[in-house]
Amino acid sequence: MLPTRQQDNTGLEEAYYRLFREFFDKAEKKRRWSIRDDIPWDQVNPKLNPAIADVLETFCTVELYLPDYIEKAWPLLRHSRGRTWFHANWGYEEAKHSMAMGDWLIASGQRTEEQLRAVETQVSQYQWNLPHDSPIGMVLYGMTQELATFLHYRNLRQCVENEPVGDPALSKILKLISVDERAHHNFYLHVAKLYLERDRHGTIEALRRVIHTFKMPAVDMLADSRRRVQAIKELKIFDEDMFFTDVVKPLLFELGIEWAEFRERKPNRRSISAPSLP
Repeated sequence: MLPTRQQDNTGLEEAYYRLFREFFDKAEKKRRWSIRDDIPWDQVNPKLNPAIADVLETFCTVELYLPDYIEKAWPLLRHSRGRTWFHANWGYEEAKHSMAMGDWLIASGQRTEEQLRAVETQVSQYQWNLPHDSPIGMVLYGMTQELATFLHYRNLRQCVENEPVGDPALSKILKLISVDERAHHNFYLHVAKLYLERDRHGTIEALRRVIHTFKMPAVDMLADSRRRVQAIKELKIFDEDMFFTDVVKPLLFELGIEWAEFRERKPNRRSISAPSLP
């Protein structure tokens, strides 16, 4: 793949910017929401299953690596208007997700402000690094990760609503976040199609690498990471089977890639299977 600044001769960068403007205009019209005004905070349930709060804390903590997500990707994006503006908008929305989840943890009494500050202090001692070092690698990783993240929030919301006494506030937060994450995924999906149109073989090869090495961001950097991942599996929020059936297969279908084409490889290359979570 050509470096970002050299791809204008294919029309990719201008197409990328047009996609961003469509994404942004739709977000301004249909998706913007307020933590203060759009959440029914008076309906927080302090007796909600603590296991749900534990998983929410994990999601909230992963979001605390946002400065790394922004900073580490910036050198790959700096020379592309569409990429930089999308990434800035993405960072704004992810910051809002983190604040909303943290506010619920405190409002419900499941965590204190001091406990959340201690988590922030712990996170600040480590740095997250990019899983891929090319623009196309990060686009395809973002496409995959955002779909997986959408499923995490959607399924956690289902857990909340399956409780004998649910929590309308948390349910609304998770619904709003899920809509945002799905929109992020759809944006990356459309960009991936731009790459496919220009270099189908190279794009599929890059997608193989992303799928084969995929893991959710930063979870393995958290304290008690194995326990946290196990809790996510026990609540049936996400696991290896879901990754294959609800992420990989739908992605290939949406991209118009047949399984035989996707798994085509050199004889000595290892077979591609659904990766384990961190």
